[in-house]
Amino acid sequence: MEKGKNKVDVFLVASKGIPARYGGFETFADRLVSGKKSQAIQYHVSCMDSEEKQFTYQGADCFGVKLPLPGAAGRILHVSRVLSRVETFARNHSGNKIVVCILGCRIGPLMKHHAKRLRRLGVTICVNPDGLEWKRAKWKGPLGKFLLFCEKCLVINSDLAICDSRNIESYIRKTYASRVKETTFIAYGAEVRTSKASEQEFQDFCAEHQISKEGYFLIVGRFVPDNNYETMLREFMSSDTKKDLVIISNVENNKFYKRLRTTTGFEQDPRIKFVGTVYEQELLMKIRENAFAYLHGHEVGGTNPSLLEALASTGCNLLLDVGFNREVAKDGALYWSK
Repeated sequence: MEKGKNKVDVFLVASKGIPARYGGFETFADRLVSGKKSQAIQYHVSCMDSEEKQFTYQGADCFGVKLPLPGAAGRILHVSRVLSRVETFARNHSGNKIVVCILGCRIGPLMKHHAKRLRRLGVTICVNPDGLEWKRAKWKGPLGKFLLFCEKCLVINSDLAICDSRNIESYIRKTYASRVKETTFIAYGAEVRTSKASEQEFQDFCAEHQISKEGYFLIVGRFVPDNNYETMLREFMSSDTKKDLVIISNVENNKFYKRLRTTTGFEQDPRIKFVGTVYEQELLMKIRENAFAYLHGHEVGGTNPSLLEALASTGCNLLLDVGFNREVAKDGALYWSK
């Protein structure tokens, strides 16, 4: 970029990368760079990749950084390697205004080390602490405590904590008080429009999975316990509805999916249809538009993009009654409890 006081380089760090597949941070990064209005901003997006390649997407400079190890340790080291790249860029572009936005708490205890180095180079550090990741069912005991520690490391070493939920911002301010420099709430959004997908594309999808327009309930999201799939599956199976339940999620090699297949016996119910992933965003919007109702079981976290997209496209939305969901939908949805 050209040097100058009106120019700013913004690094988006710790998403899996763009173009987005599933995941709130990936959707955020994709929509942010795609919707850029000011030519004074240059976005740089780190991507978890098997190749250390560099490419341009929607005007953003995207760079792949390999996971050095599998699992959680590898993700921490990945973010650390990305921040080292940001440090190198800052040293080589000392005249630029540079902002780094770290998504989630993966950097953990290494945050303090990188924050010191980045500040010496004049870099402003923004973070999005995500939802209450440490509360998720899969992180029990010591793992949950470690994630809470990671959250603390992230928040107290940042210049600004950006929260996508007022509930999360309130939690951050209450929990860390004077140790957090500044917080702000920035809402996510969704497009309220008609899908550009053709009717034929939708009909082909229906034919493939033996469903019909407005003849199905819909769930879209990661197949994890905290999204309450077990409750939704069991309650659907106990109902006498003639409609189908279409689940759009990647369940390949998913241990939770395999467990529920055994404990609930959902495979014996012909109405329940796991259809895999749908990466074509216009087709996904069309599927939402033609659903009888959308089911949302997310319990932990802030504002979820899939909920916003459902509210924008689906006529009837049935949401788990927790503060995060009520904050978003208010009286525009129906609520259920466990």
